[in-house]
Amino acid sequence: MFRGGNINQLMKMAKQLQQQAAKLKEEIESREFVGTAGGGAVKVVAKGSGEIVSVEISPDLLNPEEKEMVQDLIVVAANQALKEGRETLAKEMERLTGGLGIDLGGLF
Repeated sequence: MFRGGNINQLMKMAKQLQQQAAKLKEEIESREFVGTAGGGAVKVVAKGSGEIVSVEISPDLLNPEEKEMVQDLIVVAANQALKEGRETLAKEMERLTGGLGIDLGGLF
C-alpha cells in the first residue's frame, strides 16, 4: 500500500495534471479549425469547443443570390445539432452518475 508521503505526492501530481488538462482544454476550445470538402468548394470553420463559426460555399455550387442565406442556415442548423448532442451527453452523464454531482464532463 501507499505510505502517507507517497499518497500526498500522488495527489499533488494528480492536481497538477488536472490543472494542465484544464488549461489545454481551454486553449483548444478557443482555437479555430478549418475543414474543406469538394476540392475546397465547401469550407467550414469551427472552434475546438464544437461551435461552428462559419460556412463558405463556392459560388459555383449555388445560386449567388441564395449563397449567404444557405451558409447562415447551415451554421445555425449545425450549432443546433451540436447543442442537442451536448445536452444529451449531460443528461446521460447525470443518469450514469446517479445524480451524485460527479462532474465527468471535463473528460470529454
